[in-house]
Formats: sequence, structure tokens, C-alpha cells
Amino acid sequence: MKVMFVCTGNICRSAMAEGILKKIAIDKKLDLEVYSSGIYAEDGDNATYNAIYVARNYDIDISSHRATNIRNSKIDKMDIILCATKSHKDAVIYMYPNLEGKVYTIKEYAELDNNGKDIDIRDPWGYDVEIYNNCILEIERCIEEMINKEKFLLYIFLFLIY
Repeated sequence: MKVMFVCTGNICRSAMAEGILKKIAIDKKLDLEVYSSGIYAEDGDNATYNAIYVARNYDIDISSHRATNIRNSKIDKMDIILCATKSHKDAVIYMYPNLEGKVYTIKEYAELDNNGKDIDIRDPWGYDVEIYNNCILEIERCIEEMINKEKFLLYIFLFLIY
């Protein structure tokens, strides 16, 4: 199964989310390919220093991460596309209407969106390490919840048998 995380610049939220899910996939031996991209990403940009720093606290190394603009990604090959915010989700659907049934916010897919009232993962860019740490905690919680959901595991199972 192929999963892509999407945010704005692909240097904070989606980079950290990609790192987290890749680590979980390895640890739990899940057959996943994990990618990330940004709506306005500059291809080749590094993850921010603070994103790299807080990811290391989770034993995740995103120091070699390089940003990918969504237009230069393999988004059309993804099985699930998980966006940091509703505006990212709307932008992806606007740019790629054929992918609509595969596009969610991270919180929406994890069912932690408080009935649509708390759907966004706030952008830590430009803030201190504490804000980044709060962001990665929120992303990790969503991903852990998503992995534990029967529908995600069922999706992986169905993907493997077809």
C-alpha cells in the first residue's frame, strides 16, 4: 500500500509524518510505501532544523529528507493521501479531482477530528522546538490511532491479496 502525507512546504509536518509512519511500518513489519509532498514545496529543500531535532527524540532520522512539490510527486499512484489541514485536502482534490475518494486530513482518517471541529494539524514552521514537539506528538497520536483502526489494517490486507 502507498501512503502520501501532504502539507504546505514538505519540510515540517508531512516530513515528520512520513518519518513516523516509515518507522512504524518497519517496526510492525507493515507492507507500506510512505511518501510526502507539499502544495507549495520547493523541490530539494531540507526539513527544518526543529523538525529534524524533534524527530530524533523519536529515534527517527529525517536529516536526509528533501522536499517534493506535489506536482512532481507520484500522488496519482497513492492508495491513501493524508493532508495536514482541510485546506491542503481541498487543494489536492482541486488539483487532482480523480483522487477525491483517497484524500483525507490526517485527523479525519484517524477519526480524531472531533466531528470536523478540530481537523487541522497546525503548522509549526517559524516557531520554537516546543511547538514542533507538540506538532509531532499530535501527528504520532494520529498515526498510532490510524494504525490501530481496523479499516487501515483491512485496507493493507486487501491491498496485499489483490
